[in-house]
Parts: sequence; C-alpha cells; structure tokens
Amino acid sequence: MIVQGLVFYLFAAITVASAVMVISARNPVHSVLFLILAFCNAAGLFVLMGAEFLAMILVVVYVGAVAVLFLFVVMMLDVDLVEMRQGFLQYLPIGGLIGLILLVELIMVFGAWITSPEAGAVASVPILPPDQVSNVEALGRVLYTKYIYLFQASGLILLVAMVGAIVLTLRRREGVHRQSISAQVSLKREDAIEIKKVPSRSGV
Repeated sequence: MIVQGLVFYLFAAITVASAVMVISARNPVHSVLFLILAFCNAAGLFVLMGAEFLAMILVVVYVGAVAVLFLFVVMMLDVDLVEMRQGFLQYLPIGGLIGLILLVELIMVFGAWITSPEAGAVASVPILPPDQVSNVEALGRVLYTKYIYLFQASGLILLVAMVGAIVLTLRRREGVHRQSISAQVSLKREDAIEIKKVPSRSGV
C-alpha cells in the first residue's frame, strides 16, 4: 500500500505540474509536449485504479492522435506569440469572473453531494461473471454484442468524415506526374519494350 500511495502521489504531482505548464508555457510546442506528459501520467493513474481500458484509450487516442495532431498543427502554422498575447489583459477580468462562477458552481455541487446508504451494498455486488474476466474483455463483450450496430455506425461516420476532410483539403498541382493504374495495366509489351539487334563490337 505504501508503494501504491507513493506512485499515486508521483503521478498526480506530475499531472498537475504538467497541466499548469500547459497553460503557462510561452512556447505552444512546449505546451503540447507538456499536454502529452499530462496524458501519460493520467493514464498511469487509471492503471492504478484498475481501469486499464481507459488508460489504453487515453494513450492511443489522445497521445497518439490528438496531441500529435496539435503538435504538427502548431509547428506548421508558425504561430506569432507576440501577436497572440496582445490584448490578454483586457480579457482577464471576464475570464476571472467566469472562473469564479465555475468555482462557485463546483462548490455548490460537491456541497450538496449526498451518498446513498445503499451505494455500498450495490457496489459490493459483483457485476462481472464468476470466471473473473478482465475489464477489457467485459467491455468487449458488451460492445461487440449488444452495441455492435452502433459501434459499426460510429466507425462508418468517422470513415466518411476522414474521407471528406481529405477531399476538401486536396489540391491538385499542375506539372506533377501521377500514377495511372489503368494506363499501366492496359500497356502492351510492344509499347513498353523495344528489342534491337546490335552488331558485335559496335554501339547502339
């Protein structure tokens, strides 16, 4: 328990410090790198809680796709930091007021939180089958049996969105040689190969 507690506090401290550096770093590339570090440590916290599926999704989806996409976008856009920070102070009072309102709402929500007496008994009832399957296997059984059509529909929607984004951003440039599969397949041997008989001791 002592080792688990130390690991928890280590991951939690690094996560909080990385989150602070995300909003305080002057270089946007450094902010994205700190965001990746925060995601990795949050995944470690999920592993400590026994939610290995959430940890895997956090690493694969957010670190492997979203954070890397942010990094490439920030590096490609050539963000002007001086221009981006202009007018920051004039929006500070509004941002502080919104943050204060959100803080009051969170305090009201957690202040009115009441735990049901039956919650402990419900939580102690085993939900998984008696053969003690893992969380990933249990989620897979539900996802690929009961919600299989919704899962396939979401995958189809994402595929259409990806193809649409590629089509919308595709720009054809003149003077670029492109591969034509139909022309290559329909090419005859006589058109591609020319056999010449070269006499001995003479050039072509």
